[in-house]
Amino acid sequence: MVSLGLVVARFNDSVTEPMAEAAREAAADRDAVVVDELNVPGAYDSPLAADRLARREDVDAVAVVGAIVTGDTDHDRVIANATAEKLTDVSLDRDTPVAFGVSGPGMSGAEARERIDKGADAAAAAVDLAEELD
Repeated sequence: MVSLGLVVARFNDSVTEPMAEAAREAAADRDAVVVDELNVPGAYDSPLAADRLARREDVDAVAVVGAIVTGDTDHDRVIANATAEKLTDVSLDRDTPVAFGVSGPGMSGAEARERIDKGADAAAAAVDLAEELD
């Protein structure tokens, strides 16, 4: 059984809470257990939280879910790209799979809510990667 750490970047709760719920359900469907869930204010905070979880002996993989929905600005794209890059670094540095499911950037809140399945995708990918490493 895979032990999963879940990071929820709560920039927009109307999007991130359903994403987090989808991630929890996907983990349960895969017979994985969420051993800890860390909530952070935004996507830019998620690499530190993912690193914290990835350091733990009882965490086999980490799933990060969140939303960047403020618009289609250069700043939003920089945050999204930097976050993805840092999460990849955490995965490699800690030798723990880290999967990132996000809505945005450049989406409205309504568009992001249509993509809550990205939470389930992140959890499923993290579980798949952990199982492959076993």
